[in-house]
Amino acid sequence: DGKIYDAYVIYPRSHTNEANFVEYFVYQIMPDILENKCGYKLCIYGRDIYPGEDTASAIEKRMQKSRRLIILLTHQLINCKEPAYDQHIALYNALIQNDTKVILLEMETIGAYEKLQESLRFIIKQQGTVKWKEQHTVQPQSSNSKFWKQVRYHMPLTLKSS
Repeated sequence: DGKIYDAYVIYPRSHTNEANFVEYFVYQIMPDILENKCGYKLCIYGRDIYPGEDTASAIEKRMQKSRRLIILLTHQLINCKEPAYDQHIALYNALIQNDTKVILLEMETIGAYEKLQESLRFIIKQQGTVKWKEQHTVQPQSSNSKFWKQVRYHMPLTLKSS
């Protein structure tokens, strides 16, 4: 299908302490479970988009080459007045062009979804979210936990090359 990545990961980027767990999750836990244990290939901003690249076009190209979009829902993402460019593009591709499936990971209890932008609320209404119920622990989670099983359910089938 011409795709290079199984999923493009969208997460709130910030330099506050609260974001540290999310970044640890994105750069350590997700690659460990989804890439090392399950054989998926993720595209993560800051790891797979290179310095000097035109960020906007790099993001669009990587998304077009991804089978899924994973969006990490956090209070920081919701309370952000201006959604990140990659979030805009992702939701446009998912809803308007209807060509990419979105997986929403609820990283903390969001509660009522009224504060979310309408496009995210629409996706939640259609398919719900996968909730991260584990406490913020530093030890890597088992790939067989309910959370990772739900994530894998939404991911494309992996083609193991023998």
